[in-house]
Amino acid sequence: MSAGLPLSHDDEGAEETPSHGWRDYITALGPGLISGASDNDPTTVATMSVLGATTVYGLSWLTILIFPMLAAVQMISAQVGVVAKRGLQNAVSHVYGRGWGMVLLLSVLAVNVITIGADLEAGAAALGLIFHIAWKWFVIPFALIMLGILLFGSYRLVQRVLKYALLVFAAYIVAAFLAHPNWSQVFQNTIEPHISLGKTYMQGALALLGTTLTSYAYVWETIEEEEERTEITELGLAKADAGFGMFFAVGIFWFILIATGATLGVHHEQVQTAQQAAEALKPVAGPRAADIFAVGLLASSILAVPVLAASTAYITGSEFGWHRGISEKISAAKQFYAVLIAAMMVAVVVSFVGISPIHLLFIAGIAGGIGTPISLSFLLVAARNRDLMGDHTIGGLLTSVGWLIVALVSAVSLYFLWSQFGSSL
Repeated sequence: MSAGLPLSHDDEGAEETPSHGWRDYITALGPGLISGASDNDPTTVATMSVLGATTVYGLSWLTILIFPMLAAVQMISAQVGVVAKRGLQNAVSHVYGRGWGMVLLLSVLAVNVITIGADLEAGAAALGLIFHIAWKWFVIPFALIMLGILLFGSYRLVQRVLKYALLVFAAYIVAAFLAHPNWSQVFQNTIEPHISLGKTYMQGALALLGTTLTSYAYVWETIEEEEERTEITELGLAKADAGFGMFFAVGIFWFILIATGATLGVHHEQVQTAQQAAEALKPVAGPRAADIFAVGLLASSILAVPVLAASTAYITGSEFGWHRGISEKISAAKQFYAVLIAAMMVAVVVSFVGISPIHLLFIAGIAGGIGTPISLSFLLVAARNRDLMGDHTIGGLLTSVGWLIVALVSAVSLYFLWSQFGSSL
């Protein structure tokens, strides 16, 4: 198993699709689950915490409603990875040439590098909250541990570590119950949407859409399917896995909003970061809820940082034709690992130059708003390309949903940029 060599379409099986039992599905869980859950990174945790603090349960309905959009995007990316046997970057460069490949590369790198810095800082802050030590002491050790897993572990080891990290997300569920929310009100707001045109409500809705529809989750999905070398006969399982991954992620989004809404929102405590949310929980929900929330924040960092760093190295190596793959020895993929190390080093530097977490999240949001519609457009074009996908291009329904999401993200991004900078023009 190697992602280091050009991959061909020769091994696409033509045999009949076999029937699958529940054991086959459980065994297949992995790529989609990890890709989807990685969307629950610290920037998303921070956004959901702010939404809970400002709108209480007012946007719980929208948190659930975004699931079909996120699932559709992940299933499209799974199909591209399985059928083309290429990651998205590889596929675009192969079919459309180096120029368009560079456009995609820059659009994804702009989001990844900034987000790695924000997520690394958040992971260190979570450790600081848990051990009651200044968070800056944990930045380098945390970065080295994440880097060590990627440098000296195989693809299977990395996947296994990330899969176990998902279990820690149960901390957010526990935190929600410790917050003792009014469950009747929670379910009423979730089932019966109340739409407001107020500034706080609208900004919250835009932030929710912007932070969840990020490029690295679906780019990593295509990379994982490339690494797995999933057969065409397993396409249904791969797409189901991708959908389930987003179902899991959206469920966690919802519990974070409930935990912070029942405590910070009800008590009118304003926060700007996930770290502040964990600290603010202590006086209103007790130290256990605060510590458990911090553990969940740490898990989101452990999951997101390796995915972001590895995907950065993968897409760069893919564009320039380097030997690449987490399972490859360092001596056999020096350029690939050099990019991976450089990405982590930049993240560490960003953590020490004095950029506040909220400002870093703001920059990451702008980068994502600009970059995500570009990369998502490339995903849809690739998924409809017959030279790449043969008879397995995505259907009309998924295509329509995909372009609708591109239009929505673009509109959200433009509105966000105008709200921030329009008044000063």
